[in-house]
Amino acid sequence: MDSVLVPPWLEPLLKTPFFNMCRIHADAARNECNMYCLDCNNGDGAFCFYCRSSRHKDHPVIQIRRSSYHDVVRVSEIQKVLDISGVQTYVINSARVLFLNVRPQPKSGKGVAHICEICGRSLLDSFRFCSLGCKLERIKKNGDASFAMEGGKNEAMRMEGVSSSRSEEELREGSTQDMYPVTPPPPPLNARRRKGIPHRAPFGSSSF
Repeated sequence: MDSVLVPPWLEPLLKTPFFNMCRIHADAARNECNMYCLDCNNGDGAFCFYCRSSRHKDHPVIQIRRSSYHDVVRVSEIQKVLDISGVQTYVINSARVLFLNVRPQPKSGKGVAHICEICGRSLLDSFRFCSLGCKLERIKKNGDASFAMEGGKNEAMRMEGVSSSRSEEELREGSTQDMYPVTPPPPPLNARRRKGIPHRAPFGSSSF
């Protein structure tokens, strides 16, 4: 595989099982292994919040989330280290995400405008792939796509913000939220102003 087109940590990431309980921090509250280090990808595999604080504090780390029992990653994180062009994105729980690997389903029938070039899943827009895994397969077969970022931005963006902690809401395991293509929100409608309570003048006039 051409390391120029695909970073060395990507394929191990896609093969890594996530959301198992951390053996080291089994009694802790946040002990699910849902994080991955881009520098230590050949060693630790997935690890938990506490392992990150102790062993990967200054390393570039991405957090894996889950929707309907499938692993996803937020676009805001992964686009700092990969060219994700051509991969379908979705909005789930108000966060824009993409799937790590292909999800089993029957192939699309006739009349579908856009389908994944690898697995045949129907796409919601003019994208080429349904997941990072399908884009990787296309690169391995044909080499007509790439994850490499232009102009040497890869390393700079990795160090800029991938490893920063985030307090935004997480995607929950087994989420049944609907998935939508990324579209701009509609403009807000002008709400009518409510009239104030009319005040009548007092009847008659008082003399001094």
